[in-house]
Amino acid sequence: MLDLAIGTLTQGLIYALVAFGVYITYTILDFPDLSVDGSFPLGAAVTAVLLSRGADPYLTLLAGVGAGALAGLCTGLIHVKLHVRNLLAGIITQTALFSINLQIAGSNLTVDRSVDTIFSAPPTMALLGGLSLMGRKLAVSLVLVLLVKLLLDVYFQTKSGLLLRAVGDNPVLVTSLAQDMGDRKILGLVLSNALVALAGCIVCHEQRSFSATMGTGQVVFGLAAVIIGISLFRKMSFVRGTTAVLAGSVLYKICIQAAISIGLPANLLKLVTAVLFLLVLVFSGRKGEEIIHA
Repeated sequence: MLDLAIGTLTQGLIYALVAFGVYITYTILDFPDLSVDGSFPLGAAVTAVLLSRGADPYLTLLAGVGAGALAGLCTGLIHVKLHVRNLLAGIITQTALFSINLQIAGSNLTVDRSVDTIFSAPPTMALLGGLSLMGRKLAVSLVLVLLVKLLLDVYFQTKSGLLLRAVGDNPVLVTSLAQDMGDRKILGLVLSNALVALAGCIVCHEQRSFSATMGTGQVVFGLAAVIIGISLFRKMSFVRGTTAVLAGSVLYKICIQAAISIGLPANLLKLVTAVLFLLVLVFSGRKGEEIIHA
């Protein structure tokens, strides 16, 4: 039971990075970015290939983040520079990334057990060698996610971060400050997809594998985590958005794990995810449009 709780918490922490990315696009930018389903496996594909070739485990995180940032940049350029509607821009990038991921790592790629990951690399073992593998996974994931959360909190208080938040809330203000709103959207998409790809990287390290279909449903998960978190803490103005989203991610993973624990077949997991998302929308009183600027 303890191992199950630790594993569920670890999953909730890792996938909080996906929720952070969706929080930026949907809640802050008012941008329905479907390229998330492609940038998640992109980070995993880059990581799996680099690990298989003996790259430093921690450097694979940077490579994955860079790849995700490029994916977000493509979506942003398609939307802003080519004037393609935001939803279609995300679909185009997502579709292209499916083929790109296949070219990078094939349909499936497994990392050999002898290869070190961020959970078994020498620096990690030097600090956390006394913990079990599951304990190290939890500790490393917690540190990485909290670091990203703190960096986001700091960034959102800077001039650039405040302008980014204004893109969805008050685009007129952005224009009146002689700022290009299109550039701000591109920046937000780059940041969002970089975070999602980072989640894919860590999942690859944890599972030691890549699958071309592992990104399916990540947008749904991210939205559900955002809505759960915002709904729980909407009356607590002192709770930061990133904190609410992090809590929502963990709670959503707990719900999914509970469904699995009662005997749900694995091939019905996506169906349960969709149904749970629908229930979250209905019982939170948010039918979709209200998640923006929550």
